[in-house]
Amino acid sequence: MRRMGTFGSYVREKRLAAKINLRKLAEILGIAPAYMSDIENDHRYPPEKEKIYMIADALRLTQEETNELFDLAAGNKKNSVSPDIADYIMDQGKSRVALRLARDLGAGEKEWEKIIRMLEENREK
Repeated sequence: MRRMGTFGSYVREKRLAAKINLRKLAEILGIAPAYMSDIENDHRYPPEKEKIYMIADALRLTQEETNELFDLAAGNKKNSVSPDIADYIMDQGKSRVALRLARDLGAGEKEWEKIIRMLEENREK
């Protein structure tokens, strides 16, 4: 289930938990501390995909936390897809067909859970 909050507040929370100051994180990303502050305070949109990966790496986020970070980045922009999966969706024609079909059929969490289980079973083989 998706958490409430914003990209900026999530980054700040994880940065503080990792005991990294804002200036250090900005330095790692190659951006100005003021720009990093604007991101954390939701005065700017989240950075591009590569910088989000750099944030996740610097803060030693788990895969689940990294996925959440990307979802929050997409949530800042209406009609946006998480930057870490946008290329995959566009490169896989059948994924777009599947997503549109699911939308048209009104597929909900229950149906997506079945699809996820099927994919996980295939991964285990």
